[in-house]
Amino acid sequence: MNKNIVIIVGAIIIIAAIAIALNYKNSNLKPVVNSFEECVAAGYPVMESYPRKCQKFIEDIGNVNEKADLIRINSPRPNDLVKSPLVIKGEARGNWFFEASFPIKIFDANGKQLGIAVAQAKSDWMTANFVPYEAALEFEAPVTAKGILVLEKDNPSGLPQNADQLTIPVYFSK
Repeated sequence: MNKNIVIIVGAIIIIAAIAIALNYKNSNLKPVVNSFEECVAAGYPVMESYPRKCQKFIEDIGNVNEKADLIRINSPRPNDLVKSPLVIKGEARGNWFFEASFPIKIFDANGKQLGIAVAQAKSDWMTANFVPYEAALEFEAPVTAKGILVLEKDNPSGLPQNADQLTIPVYFSK
């Protein structure tokens, strides 16, 4: 009888050890992530910097930091949820404009242009200082969830060395 009890207790201990080992192994499995968005969705911590960071992934904010001394956008902000008509507001140096305006385009994630508008200066644009601008952009329904807003420096010369643009990633609302 003692031999049977020892065998049963031993079997229970082995089964419990296997169950604990399997549970430990499964609890340490983390989902594989390949982008900032997937990292956030998987529940990893997000560093509250600008741009935000999650693991080794950095949030795509376009080139707003690189162009901040030339053009700034107040609305929409990078990765905002947008819908048509979209009101765009910000400020740009006077040389970003030509005849008080510059073009704004919106594209889906496949690169298809969905709409175009013209931003208008809200004050005297013939200055090296920042000038407020505003535009209303109507666009067709996208087939992708993500897109890009492009604010182009007006370039009447057409010369590549005079071209510039601000790019802002956006999400489309359904």
